[in-house]
This record gives sequence, structure tokens and C-alpha cells, in this order.
Amino acid sequence: MLKNTVYDPAMQRGALECFWTSLKLGLTSFGGPVAHLGYFHEVYVKREKWLSDERYAELVSLTQFLPGPGSSQLGAAIGYERAGWLGSLGSWLGFTLPSALLMIGFAIGMSSVQEWLGLGWLHGLKIAAIAVVVVALFGMQQKLCTGKKEAVFAIGALLVLMFTKQAWVQPVVILIGGLVGAFVFHDRAAKECGESLEKRSFKARWWHSVVPATLLMVVLMAVPAMFPESRDAMALGGLMHAGALVFGGGHVVLPLLETSTVDAGLMPKYEFLAGYGAAQAVPGPMFTFCAFLGAVMGLFGNPWLGGLAGLVAVFLPGMVLLGGGLPVWDRMKHFSWARAGVRGANATVVGVLGAALAAMFFGGSVSSIWDVLAIVLLVLALHFRWLPVWALVVLAAVIGAFGL
Repeated sequence: MLKNTVYDPAMQRGALECFWTSLKLGLTSFGGPVAHLGYFHEVYVKREKWLSDERYAELVSLTQFLPGPGSSQLGAAIGYERAGWLGSLGSWLGFTLPSALLMIGFAIGMSSVQEWLGLGWLHGLKIAAIAVVVVALFGMQQKLCTGKKEAVFAIGALLVLMFTKQAWVQPVVILIGGLVGAFVFHDRAAKECGESLEKRSFKARWWHSVVPATLLMVVLMAVPAMFPESRDAMALGGLMHAGALVFGGGHVVLPLLETSTVDAGLMPKYEFLAGYGAAQAVPGPMFTFCAFLGAVMGLFGNPWLGGLAGLVAVFLPGMVLLGGGLPVWDRMKHFSWARAGVRGANATVVGVLGAALAAMFFGGSVSSIWDVLAIVLLVLALHFRWLPVWALVVLAAVIGAFGL
């Protein structure tokens, strides 16, 4: 890991380099967090040669271990490797800004488009969003629920959330999944880590990074609760909780965001799903969907200010955790209980996403047999890659707008 305690003009130039390199990725990286890993490897490892394949794999493991936006954290970690914390900030800004600005612009122009085209295009976006979640759910199931034990975690979370609507239940279910997973999957994780690595002592000076990060996280989580009568504080608190509790990023954030916005009465569900559908048609990180949410909710009385506030709220916890986790990851990755806990949490979030999908189907978003048929066709198109995701989303909106 690079040392960054002394100011170096070369480090500042490296931060600008990180920004421009990641900006190109932010403008062209379609396909979601899984595809982003391929883009990052091609640019940062193969073309720019900023880090080795081995180090890249380690940073991918770190971002899967920590909650928060996975691909954005990975880009920030690579920026840190290149140019310290300025490089980390530059990488995040470059990768995030293009899609964030597009999502805020979409939120601002949505009412004008509604007057021009009616509500049909919004319904098309809702159908596209459901299809994307179906494909994501099956993909996550194949990756994260590879055995009967993982399936039990997912089904348990699904059943609990199907019959419990309180907002606090989702994070508690994920936390319980992680704690139980640390015991259930310990033996398997120990074999993956290797016995010799398991016996290594943890000598990292953890308090230099973990303690400040922990204190800052406590402050971030507590501040919104200090203003219980404030709609803006409630909204930002919900976005921060989502950013702090989602493992792997991507589509997993959907149910937590819906709970903290739609279920809290801060925005209608059809706008939420329309924005989520539109988020599939822009490049960059999925979490920029929160820029749309902040703009639609009109936080602080201004859509641009609200969009930027929503963006910072959902990304900040994950970046704080990254700052605390980077210096100790080289030791933590050898502990089997840590890997086992992440395995349990990951299996649990499959059930969380399944419950969100069920709520979409039975919550009024699907209103006819034609909607079901459209979802099936979109799922097949996504699965067999007949068209890129963004093109299918645009097509669904057009079909919905003109009632084709």
C-alpha cells in the first residue's frame, strides 16, 4: 500500500490521471457491477498496468467483503493504490458523475415527458425494471446460493420479509444472516483460507483506521435520528442505511431503498420503479439511482441539490468503511470467520431481493397478462443477450409510451 502522509505534486497529478481514466469508464461502462469488473480489469490491469492481476483480485475480494457499492469501492481502492486519497476521490468522481447527472436530469424532466407522452412510458420502465431484477435474482442465486445451506438462508429471509413490512427488519435479517453464517460456513471458509494462513496473528495497527472509521459511521447513522421531524433528514438517513448495509452493491440495494423511500411515504412507487428502470440505461454505478431519488423527493427544496445530497448519502458510508478496511484487509482476508460471515450475508440478500421482486409482482406494478408476457420476453432478451440492457430499457419505454 502506498504511503500518503507527505504532500507530493506527483501525487496530485496522479489524482487527475485517476479522474480522467475513470471518467472514460463512467461514460462507457454499461451492464452493471458484474460487467464493471471486466471493464476495470481491461483498463487498470491490462492497458494502464496500474496494478497486478493478483492485487486486483485482492481488491475485488475486499469490496465484496465490505458493505456498500462494490464497483465504486473497487474503483476508489484502485485510485488509492495509484495516488492516495486524492486518487481515490478522483476515481470515484470520474466514474460516478456521468450517470449521476443523467439521473438528476431525468428526474427533473420526468414531469415534462409525462405531459407530452402520458404515463405509458413510465409503465414500460416499470416492466423493464422488474425484468432486470428477475435476471439479477437468478444470477445472484447461481453465484451466492451454491448449496442447500445457502438456500436455507435465502428462503428464510424471503419468508420473514414476505410477512413483515417494518423498515427495520431488512437490515436485521442481513445482520443475522452474517452472524449465523460465521458459524455455519466456518469450516468451508477455513479450507478456502488455508490452515497456515488461519494461524497467522493479526498484527496490523488496526486502531489507526478502524477506530476513526467506526466513530464516523456512528455519527453518520445517528445524525438523521437527531432530527425526527425533518423529512430531509429521514430521507437521507434511509439512503445512508442502505449504503451501509448492502453487500456487493448493484441490484441488492433495491429493497432497502424502496423501504426507506416508498414505504416511508416520501415518493410514489411508480416513480421509484421508473427511476430504477432508467438507471439500467445509463453507464456507471447502479447507486447513482439515489441521485434520482434525492431529486424526485426534492430534498432541501432543489432537485439538483437534493440529487447530489442523495448521491453523497448512499455512497459515503461505503467509502468510510473502505477507508477503515483498506489498511487491515491484508490480514483480515486470512480469517475464516470473516469470509464465512460474508457468505451468510450474501445468501441472505438473495432472499431479500426475492421478497422485493414478489412485492413488485403483487403490489400493482403488473396489471395484465400482457405485462407478464412483456416481462418474460425481456427476461429472455436479457438472458440471451439479444440486446444490451440499456437498449432494452429504452425499447420498453417506447413501447409503453405508444402502447405498441
